[in-house]
Amino acid sequence: MSNDSVKMMEEVQDLSQMEAGLDEPTEATESFDEIFKEFERSNKRREGEDGKQIRATVVKVSPDAVYLDIGFKTEGILPVAALGGAEVMPGETMLVSVKGRNEEGYYEVSKIRVAAPKDWGSLQKAFEEQAVITGTVTGVVKGGFTVDVGVRAFMPASRGGVRDAADVDKLVGQEIRCKIIKVDEADEDVVVDRRVVIEAEEKAGKDQRFGEVKEGDHVRGTVRSLTGYGAFVELGGGVDGLLHISDISWGRVANVADVLTVGQEIETRVLKVDAAAKRISLGMKQLLPHPWDGIEGRLKVGDRVHGTVTRTTDFGAFVEVLPGVEGMVHVSEMSWAKKVRKPSDAVSVGDAVEVVVLGIDTAEKRMALGLKQALGDPWAEVADKFPVGSTVEGPVVSFTKFGAFVQVMEGVEGMIHISEIAAEGQGEKRLNHPQDVLRTGQVVKAKVLEIDREKRQMRLSMKQLIPTGMDEFLAEHSVGDVVTGRVVEIRDGVGTIELGEGIRVRCPLSMAQAEEVKTVEQPLDLSALTTMLSAQWKGASTAKAKKADVPQAGQMRSFRIIAIDGEAKTVGLEQVKG
Repeated sequence: MSNDSVKMMEEVQDLSQMEAGLDEPTEATESFDEIFKEFERSNKRREGEDGKQIRATVVKVSPDAVYLDIGFKTEGILPVAALGGAEVMPGETMLVSVKGRNEEGYYEVSKIRVAAPKDWGSLQKAFEEQAVITGTVTGVVKGGFTVDVGVRAFMPASRGGVRDAADVDKLVGQEIRCKIIKVDEADEDVVVDRRVVIEAEEKAGKDQRFGEVKEGDHVRGTVRSLTGYGAFVELGGGVDGLLHISDISWGRVANVADVLTVGQEIETRVLKVDAAAKRISLGMKQLLPHPWDGIEGRLKVGDRVHGTVTRTTDFGAFVEVLPGVEGMVHVSEMSWAKKVRKPSDAVSVGDAVEVVVLGIDTAEKRMALGLKQALGDPWAEVADKFPVGSTVEGPVVSFTKFGAFVQVMEGVEGMIHISEIAAEGQGEKRLNHPQDVLRTGQVVKAKVLEIDREKRQMRLSMKQLIPTGMDEFLAEHSVGDVVTGRVVEIRDGVGTIELGEGIRVRCPLSMAQAEEVKTVEQPLDLSALTTMLSAQWKGASTAKAKKADVPQAGQMRSFRIIAIDGEAKTVGLEQVKG
């Protein structure tokens, strides 16, 4: 009990003794009643002094403190820092707890309901129960802070819960919640920890917020940080969600920083909640219509579209033709002209290309594209440009065991079979390999023998462009000319007639008196035959052969040319009789 209280009690006792035995109330009696009532009022615990909160009214606001009417004779004072950045105006009310008077006589109040211990016994009990108490940071000392928790306590800097060194000084004067981690009454040593309380509160808030988030929810958050694979988004309550780069947009995003910035507020959808790992996956593009929706109305097979190569694989390249819509160009659809073994032989990521839609599978969201089709099919006009019988020219591009391939034009190759490379009877030896006479890159001329557009094949011949004895014969003779030839063979009334070296023609023979004979190769006076043929080929008068009733192999006979086909290199003959 205070000295003032003792003195007051003594005065009350003196007054009681002086007025003992009086029957009538006097002024002294009234004075005693008033003094006693004042004693009771001065010693009675006021509401709010036991840690309970009371309703207080803001009277004045200064830069450092808020002055409150707490129902006492003296106003209460609350540090502005305790408001946590909130602004208050005179006349507003708030709940506070009274902690005690300060040196200036004001009642220090707190918005925190927990009462601070006021003696060593209370401190020991709070330590044993690991209870949360309140204290006021009074200063910064080496290694930490001093905190008033009813006694002077020390709080290590590492346990102050301050992450930024710039915020250390700001903590001074603030009321904090902490736990006692050491108490020694003998040494008057108390150590407190604020960080453990902050972490527990953050965890409790995080757990609460995490429990509120459900898959499919639309949540708003703030971009906290960016990484190469996405962005972390603060959802409130200390809970972060990961927005993967692939879920930012239906279109391909190369760099997260191109789309998002730190501090940006965004709307997202919760894609997955992993309760065990405390992870939340978010998506932005899921809030937008899927780009494949209604694709049938925007693209169809055969359309020519422009796009960008987004990625390549071993078997092809993916091209984005619409935002979020990709199609695949297989390596077989990249070039008419060359064999593409890997996509990088034709395209690179980032290339702008024109493609043709070859197929659309809306159910599987797949699209087949063609790169070479956009260039036009070179085989479409081959038959018109290079008809059968025409001459083509081009480099030898490759070989097989049976022939050589010649590039006729971009995307079109023709094959020369080994049997069509060199002409027979020209002193050339038999070819075993096309490389015996040709080399890669060599430019050759060849005759078109056949074209198969469906199979994309063209047969060529080199030897058929080499002049022969038949070519010379056809150049020197016309229909109606009479020529002399040797009967080489007679079968079924048709004779094989040799008109010159390597020139043999079949001709029906009059068999009224003829006998069918086998092929007979009889010796012939070559000098006489040469003289005779030379005279015939140079337009000399046709000499009558010795008449023979029966044509026989080896005989010289006269024949008339009745037809000539320069393209097919054929000659039609008839026997000259008489």
